[in-house]
Amino acid sequence: MLNFEYKGISQGKYVEGEIEALNNSEAAYKLKEQKVIITKLIQAKKKKVEKEKKKSAGFSFSKGVKAKEILIFCKQFSTMLRSGLPVLNALNLLIDQTTSPNMKKIIEQIKKDLEAGNALSKCFENHPKTFDTVTVNLIKAGEASGKLDTFLERIVMSLEKREKIKSQIKSALFYPSVLLTVALSVTIFMLIKVVPIFTEMYEGMGVEIPGATAAIMSASAFLSGTGGFMSLVITIVTIVLFKVGLQRSYQFRKAWHAFTFKIPVFGDLIRKSLLARISLVMGNLNQAGVDILESLDIAKSVSTNTIVTEALENIKKGVFSGETLTALFSKEKIFPPTFSQLISVGEQTGSLDSMFASVAQYYEEEFDTAVRNLSSLIEPIMIVFMGLTIGGLMLALYSPIFNVGAIMGQ
Repeated sequence: MLNFEYKGISQGKYVEGEIEALNNSEAAYKLKEQKVIITKLIQAKKKKVEKEKKKSAGFSFSKGVKAKEILIFCKQFSTMLRSGLPVLNALNLLIDQTTSPNMKKIIEQIKKDLEAGNALSKCFENHPKTFDTVTVNLIKAGEASGKLDTFLERIVMSLEKREKIKSQIKSALFYPSVLLTVALSVTIFMLIKVVPIFTEMYEGMGVEIPGATAAIMSASAFLSGTGGFMSLVITIVTIVLFKVGLQRSYQFRKAWHAFTFKIPVFGDLIRKSLLARISLVMGNLNQAGVDILESLDIAKSVSTNTIVTEALENIKKGVFSGETLTALFSKEKIFPPTFSQLISVGEQTGSLDSMFASVAQYYEEEFDTAVRNLSSLIEPIMIVFMGLTIGGLMLALYSPIFNVGAIMGQ
């Protein structure tokens, strides 16, 4: 997104300011929608844009606030407003009830900004690390419609679904991660501590060493010597370089995010969770009265996957050019045919917001099914893996002894 400085006339008054857009044409289109007669429109300088962004961010205590704490705050705030409490009274009660120091400071700052005459949405916007653009825009819609409690309920629903998806992914990965860690730890322990004892014993016996046993002894000697230390250093350096590459290289990040979708079983899980989240965000924003261009921009900002953000950017450009959403979504490979077909129904019936909600529900159900299938599939696979790893290691270590027994039996 680029920033453009503009000057013009609106309702007989001279106005000036800045507006975000993809290009000069989109900026002009947005200003015309706001009924501004443009007298000057130029792209803002980068330094000035960065400075303004820092100013608008304001002072924030966002560091150290957990997603669960944000969810609890939104839920309590929504309940209090629905029961008829004024906003300031509700914030005072929340300050007293909140146990998290950082969350308490944020609520206190929101209250101070509100008392200073700022809109509630602006007070939330000053804490971008805690409240994302979806939350801020839904609060704006709630203020404009006079139904703040209703839109806060939608925020709560959105946060609950997001946390549900996160917890399901964590639970799906937790069991195999624990088993894999145990299997690797036992293997490394045996290679470093147990195998050297067998090596000394076999050297004293002078027996013939099978190939599998010799390979394990070589691996043990490698890990016990400088090879183990070098392997650790190489692993740490690789992880650091990988993280730096993800942060600094757009192409590397894009290639990695594309690869994650191709991982067997897990790639499909990641894709469905992203589709559910995008649909939920688009549905909520569309129902709140946010135009489709801005909805796509916000949906893009809440996703960290480069493939998804690039696809949404392409769709946004297409919408600005006058193409239908159905055609644009079908062009992007990240969105399956089912997605674009459901959007097509929404466009034809004029109920795009409810259709996005249906799409979100569909992919949430698909995601739930995929997680259940993964959980039932992965347990026996990991048990077999551990059995083969530990059992194979023990069998290879004791096979020379079995050979000696066979020779003596003859």
